[in-house]
Amino acid sequence: MVPTDGPRPYVLTETNWQAVSRTKYDIAVLPWGATEAHNFHLPYACDTIQAERVAIEAARIAWEGGARVIVLPPIPYGVQTGQLDIPLCVNVNPSTQAALLNDIVHSLAGQGIHKLVVLNGHGGNEFKAIIREVQPRHDVLICLLNWYTSVDASKTFDEPGDHAGELETSMLLHLVPQLVLPLQQAGSGAAKPFRVRALREGWVWTPRHWRKTSADTGVGDPARSTAEKGAAFFAAATARIGDFLLELARTDREALYE
Repeated sequence: MVPTDGPRPYVLTETNWQAVSRTKYDIAVLPWGATEAHNFHLPYACDTIQAERVAIEAARIAWEGGARVIVLPPIPYGVQTGQLDIPLCVNVNPSTQAALLNDIVHSLAGQGIHKLVVLNGHGGNEFKAIIREVQPRHDVLICLLNWYTSVDASKTFDEPGDHAGELETSMLLHLVPQLVLPLQQAGSGAAKPFRVRALREGWVWTPRHWRKTSADTGVGDPARSTAEKGAAFFAAATARIGDFLLELARTDREALYE
């Protein structure tokens, strides 16, 4: 959603000190994306675009419900250790993410913002262990959500896909269609499964080496993607996340448990 009536007070990159100085914020939201190839047809900023747009629309919903939410500038770099041989897939290690998150939380705590939601848009970002390490250092409640799991994708998409498939392509067709190449130029998104059965079944895990997994960097067929599907999924996800932000804003940190 593009602002039409001036700065949106819930988007830090748009607002100003005049507005910030007179607002007591309930929650900060930190969109966290990645910079990586997404098949042949989607932009490298795919994960960051989605995370930021979802965060902003969810914040709007919560703000209009009375919550004072501020969306921080998105972090555009994620964990890409399996893609280091793909040009311009920019990696930051989990230890770097932990240091950056710690500094951000330290800043917020000193400024009286004691609730932070990390809104993740990249499957390679694993924040649970990082948050377990960072949260005890600060008087801040840190919540984590992967926006793409907030609602059931199977209700909207035939085959959501794992990376640059129907879900992400539909989202980008809705949000930034000018950045999406014609679907005829997309690869099939076919991915090679693991040879080892336990890895293939998913109950044993190891990081994927992306070039050995996919010929076009995609995992999931984008052929059935449409802007209409993207709009429906965006609306469902942001409505649910917006309701969560509103409820979190109204809940005392010291009374999280019934």
